[in-house]
Amino acid sequence: MFGKKKPKIEQPITPEELSRLNDKKMADAEIEHFHVKNDSIEIVKYKKRRRLLSIILSVCIIILLILFIVSTLVTQWGDLIISIDSPAVKKGIVLSEDADFKTQCASLTAEQVKDVTNITYSWLPVDLDTSKDGAHNGKNYVAYTFYCKNNGEVELDYDAVLEITGAAKSADEATRVMIYKNGKSSIYGKGQYKDRSKAETDCTKFVSDKEVYKTSTEKFKVGDIDKYTIVIWIEGNDPECIDDIRNGHVRMRMLFSVRDDEESTAKP
Repeated sequence: MFGKKKPKIEQPITPEELSRLNDKKMADAEIEHFHVKNDSIEIVKYKKRRRLLSIILSVCIIILLILFIVSTLVTQWGDLIISIDSPAVKKGIVLSEDADFKTQCASLTAEQVKDVTNITYSWLPVDLDTSKDGAHNGKNYVAYTFYCKNNGEVELDYDAVLEITGAAKSADEATRVMIYKNGKSSIYGKGQYKDRSKAETDCTKFVSDKEVYKTSTEKFKVGDIDKYTIVIWIEGNDPECIDDIRNGHVRMRMLFSVRDDEESTAKP
């Protein structure tokens, strides 16, 4: 009959076409797997980098915190510390800022003086050893009075050493230290810059570059008390008092120790 379309007969897929189709599907699957795998690797690398940066940042913060704490402690400790070593503490040596020993301890700290400028000995008050106990600093000097007592049970001998524990910008070159022991005073300074064996004209030479002063008390009976006043300043008449030491500082410690029985017996 005319006008009626002949039905379309679908041609079967040849083996070659089927092979090409399968190859294409496999290729698409491999491409998709490749991208997913690469994305996973990048994510893992990113997480590792992020973890490493976090660790580095944490370490830096800890280091800065430690430095801050150390700086704070140094500031709190001050420029002059007086302390007793463990054997002396066990023997009964104690320190106090008052002659009555209402409060006593094994360590004392003098107050700091900030923004100091050089002065000279003649400018200092004449009553530094008698005016006040504890800290009594002036505008440009440190002054500290304290007491050492045998609060133990036996007579003993003790030594005390005042040493420089830190100095910046060679400020110790022009530093003077006046020490009163039971009312008698002496002034100490570093040896001349050009000849360490020679003392400056206005003072006694330090014991060494780091040790300022040494003293001994023998037959320190139970209940005996020694009084000390330490005064520290920058001497304007010292040849090394120059602009180079401006904004410098000097830190000191006085340590008390007792001699053991063998040392005391051996001493003539």
